[in-house]
Amino acid sequence: MAQQFDLFVSQATAPAKAAGSSAMKQQPSPVLSEDDMVRHLQATGRYRILKKLEPRSVTAAARAGFPLRGVIVDTETTGLNHRKDEIIEIGIIAFTFDEAGNLGDVIGVYGGVQQPSISIPPEITRLTGITDDLVAGQMIDVHQLRALVEPADLVIAHNAGFDRPFCETFSPIFAGKAWACSVSEVDWASRGFEGTKLGYLVGQAGYFHKGHRAVDDCFALLEVLAQDGGELARSPFAELYAASQRSCVRIFAANSPFDMKDHLKARGYRWSDGSDGRPKSWWIELAEDALENELRYLRSEIYRWDEADPPVRRLTAFDRFKD
Repeated sequence: MAQQFDLFVSQATAPAKAAGSSAMKQQPSPVLSEDDMVRHLQATGRYRILKKLEPRSVTAAARAGFPLRGVIVDTETTGLNHRKDEIIEIGIIAFTFDEAGNLGDVIGVYGGVQQPSISIPPEITRLTGITDDLVAGQMIDVHQLRALVEPADLVIAHNAGFDRPFCETFSPIFAGKAWACSVSEVDWASRGFEGTKLGYLVGQAGYFHKGHRAVDDCFALLEVLAQDGGELARSPFAELYAASQRSCVRIFAANSPFDMKDHLKARGYRWSDGSDGRPKSWWIELAEDALENELRYLRSEIYRWDEADPPVRRLTAFDRFKD
């Protein structure tokens, strides 16, 4: 009779088992729970565990104590120019919060696609997975959007400078709202994040999700914003909300010498061609308390004239990220 060896038993034990007329049965290893497996892998220091991001449930009865309403919006478009490109998908999550920046409940969700006037460019399909067949004959339901957006005290987008112009071009329901940008108005670096792209933030927060679909990205951003503040005490959302309450200034380096353009660009200035009603000049947005320092820089390094008085416009969340 052929002898059979159990590879999971030590060599010293195996012959003894084989010699007996009724070999001892090996006791099964205990089954580890999912939590035990995660703890075991993390304890080795050789693994990093990412958890699938599960969307928060929508409640029909929001808890008391969170009187403010916010919405997170994400769009997928046919291109980067809101003047000629179109929204092909929009996602909205509505939620409650309080003045301290504590999040309450998700109270509404909407996601919809719309057929554009042109065929969706192949590079957009590769990025988003949205095809012409998927949007054929479809229209975004503006009535559902209005029900979520009109009551909102704050509209949040991850790169509001992109989403706000597209949204306001799409429908006036987005105009006149206070907007906040979760890219530029949260100091992610001080929180230990290596980048500001949503995929980086989600991964470093310990999650993974199906990106580049609007509602999925909205839920992912909400979860990242809700992270514990750690040593900074307040959550990313609390920081974002506080930033949205502050005014800033937009400084236009009007009539600046042409040979100074590279200096302005290197300092973070952007060019406006005047087509949107702004002065035709280089411009920058800064916190209001940085105004005097920036004016000194312009007068001494750019204009080289102490009496120079470049145009300044003060902005709030109702004005920011329009274009």
